Amino acid sequence: MGSEVFFRPFATGRWVGPRTDHFDGTRFRNQADAEHESLGGVLKWVANRDMGPWERIDPPPGPKPPERVREGVRVTFVNHATFLVQLGGLNVLTDPVWAERTSPVGFAGPRRYRPPGLRFEDLPPIDLVLLSHDHFDHLCEETTRRLAAHAPVYVTGLGNGALLRRFGIDDARELDWWDETEVKGARVVFAPAQHFSGRGVGDRDRTLWGALWLEADGTSVYFAGDTGMGPHFAETRARLGAPDLALLPIGAYRPEWFMSRVHVNPAQAVEAAQILEARVSVATHFGTFQLADDGMREPVEDLEKALAALGDAAPDFRVLREGEPELLAFASAERLSFRRGHAPPPARPAKPARAPTPSHALTRVEAAAICRIFSAE
Repeated sequence: MGSEVFFRPFATGRWVGPRTDHFDGTRFRNQADAEHESLGGVLKWVANRDMGPWERIDPPPGPKPPERVREGVRVTFVNHATFLVQLGGLNVLTDPVWAERTSPVGFAGPRRYRPPGLRFEDLPPIDLVLLSHDHFDHLCEETTRRLAAHAPVYVTGLGNGALLRRFGIDDARELDWWDETEVKGARVVFAPAQHFSGRGVGDRDRTLWGALWLEADGTSVYFAGDTGMGPHFAETRARLGAPDLALLPIGAYRPEWFMSRVHVNPAQAVEAAQILEARVSVATHFGTFQLADDGMREPVEDLEKALAALGDAAPDFRVLREGEPELLAFASAERLSFRRGHAPPPARPAKPARAPTPSHALTRVEAAAICRIFSAE
């Protein structure tokens, strides 16, 4: 029982183990029905692309982070789904990507529209990496090999360990949903998400995807990874409590008839924040790589509309500029923002989780490859 590497045609991972309620002995599945789109659906998308505008920008990197943070939580948005989270003397990265492309090859595939918000060379010593799943825009071989010099602990889903070890990571801990591990006194739980996995052809769902829950120095952080709307938000709230900080995706959601089973839209991200009852939520998964039809700024604009529609009932949901640090302190009854200095809104009751609309067996990894044939980079 364990993970192993195979080639389809690029190096990818797979899990070998007994059947469970979400593993049939070969492939993993979601808690709710979220089957992959049919070939007809993929061709419909290709033939009806409605892509929002993107432009290449080149802002300077943010300031070099301190080596350690002992008080509060320092959060820096790097790009896409990559954050540097510093708390209790622990330095944590989420889904680290510093490469120019999210692709198995350097000459093709989605290319970044902006540089990372932090220079890789400015990173402090990295203790822990939270890896949600194996897609190229989340598990980057180039970045992983560079991070190996930091000797971090990687915590991820079942099936990813062998590939991480191939990339130079000595301590890769593979967890099933609701399993947990301890890293330098911090508790890490691998929680469900609604998504899929795969890095090639024929390797769909051979490794497990998920969200990650971190507890360190009296503070809890929920990193959603990639996810559609599903029952896992309410289950996470019931099992683990309300997170102090939730990192929630808002991008790659158009067209919604095609993407909604695996990517929440901004309004659903706000709903997820309410279900989780997060004290502070921060947006992820937008603005760097063009992975769907939504434009570069469209996710943020739609998030602002969703929050405005709720008025005073809106949760504290922030968009950080790449490279700009946010320093937070969470007390038992209130949340203080050192940088912004405003009081949080009162807690709001969670809404019931909405089941996704089912539909149907080509992966979005394969779909994206097809779409790139028909559209310019």
